[in-house]
Amino acid sequence: MGLKILVVEDDFTSRKVMCGMLNPYGDCDIAVNGKEAVRAFKEALDHGKKYDLICLDIMMPEMDGQDALKEIRRIERERDIIGSDSVKIIMTTALSDSKSLIKAFREQCEAYIVKPIRKEKLLEQLHLLGLVPPGSNQ
Repeated sequence: MGLKILVVEDDFTSRKVMCGMLNPYGDCDIAVNGKEAVRAFKEALDHGKKYDLICLDIMMPEMDGQDALKEIRRIERERDIIGSDSVKIIMTTALSDSKSLIKAFREQCEAYIVKPIRKEKLLEQLHLLGLVPPGSNQ
């Protein structure tokens, strides 16, 4: 069975590219901002179909990725979802500044990829997170 993936990205082209890279590994849902992401995350939990991976853009309208990350982790704590049971979150951004990086890891993301996202880098992160076997490159 494949992964259940949520791609959160306000830019249409970036969303399409990310889903294209991830589709071989599972089902991709999309959200265009942090509010939609949090709603999709809650709905998935409510229906017993939690996400394995969320790729979360940092700069988005309505609710940015940092706030969405914080809210997702809060919901997990509230529902006693901890450790390896929690969703793996990869932050994606055009920002490569250390302040954004430190803030993302403080809020407990598992990885951080600077755009433009290369398939090799994304697959390397999926492997490091234990989501795909080594050498997966479909």
